[in-house]
Amino acid sequence: MIGWKFSDFSENESDLPFDRLLKIFKDLLVHTSGDVGEALSWLTELDKHYKLTDNQYGIADFINDLLDKGYISQQNRSNKTTYQPTSKMEIALRRQALDDIFDQLKKSKSGNHNTKITGQGDEFTSELRPFEFGDKLDNIAISETLKNAQINHGLDGFKLTEQDLQIYETYYKSQTSTVLMIDISHSMILYGEDRITPAKKVAMALSELIITRYPKDTLDIIVFGDDAWSIEIKDLPYLQVGPYHTNTVAGLELAMDILRKRKNPNKQIMMITDGKPTCIKKGKQYYKNSFGLDRKILNRTLALAASCRKINIPITTFMIATDPYLVNFVDQFTKANNGKAFYSSLEGLGEFLFLDYKQNKRSKRN
Repeated sequence: MIGWKFSDFSENESDLPFDRLLKIFKDLLVHTSGDVGEALSWLTELDKHYKLTDNQYGIADFINDLLDKGYISQQNRSNKTTYQPTSKMEIALRRQALDDIFDQLKKSKSGNHNTKITGQGDEFTSELRPFEFGDKLDNIAISETLKNAQINHGLDGFKLTEQDLQIYETYYKSQTSTVLMIDISHSMILYGEDRITPAKKVAMALSELIITRYPKDTLDIIVFGDDAWSIEIKDLPYLQVGPYHTNTVAGLELAMDILRKRKNPNKQIMMITDGKPTCIKKGKQYYKNSFGLDRKILNRTLALAASCRKINIPITTFMIATDPYLVNFVDQFTKANNGKAFYSSLEGLGEFLFLDYKQNKRSKRN
């Protein structure tokens, strides 16, 4: 497979043969955009080279277990058997992507979207303060309160007064609406480098993170090439690059339309791309230029970045390229929006995006 390395086939003695093969198979399934047959063919080739199976458990046994456990389904058409991933497999793919990224982060300290506003929030901190009228009794620090009562009144005349009460300081958890933009232009697979697979794995991981840990947040995913359109989370494993140019303007316009409908006060756009904008739409016609940065395309793109700034929608750009003229464009784009930019390798993309998602919280007290 061009541009991708499978670096670790070491066996964990605690894993069953099925579990070891399943992890590899899920990676292959993402690379093949959900083509089960192709993924199984690759798995068979890898088995020949790395001896993943033995006489007790073979690839055919693995396929039967995938069917029995509900990870794939079998269809028979025109005397030909085909396999399709199930919704259970789609969930498993998202969870593995999430686990892989958190492994990269070395299990760094987790936390919800804390803001800098203190008061009657819903996230405890280690800080204490005296009780104030209106504080919730659930937030009382029992040990510190009893210690104060003992010091202030002694054991013989023990009593508890309002002045003894200590309260855990709290922070509000912000609710965030995020649009993740993924570039699916042809350059995402140019020069023998697979850039789309890491991008969609990061998107799957971020989706699973929000679904399971931040259920009040919203995540919309859009892809952009010549045009832009929304996709569902379940479609992510099957995402493929097309013969497209890069219409960043269309992606931003769609993202802004989506975020205008969200009621959360905190909104953001995250954009994964590897190149310059090369296309805009004028009426029903496309205006395209793949050679350098076209002034018309550049001005439209920068104008939209500025428009997002005016309505308090920051844009974080994850650029999977370091060409000087591209860096210059991203710097202009970021300045126009007052956003942020990361120049990431494919391996570090997930780490950059996750850390930024967790740290880039803007909230307002309602």
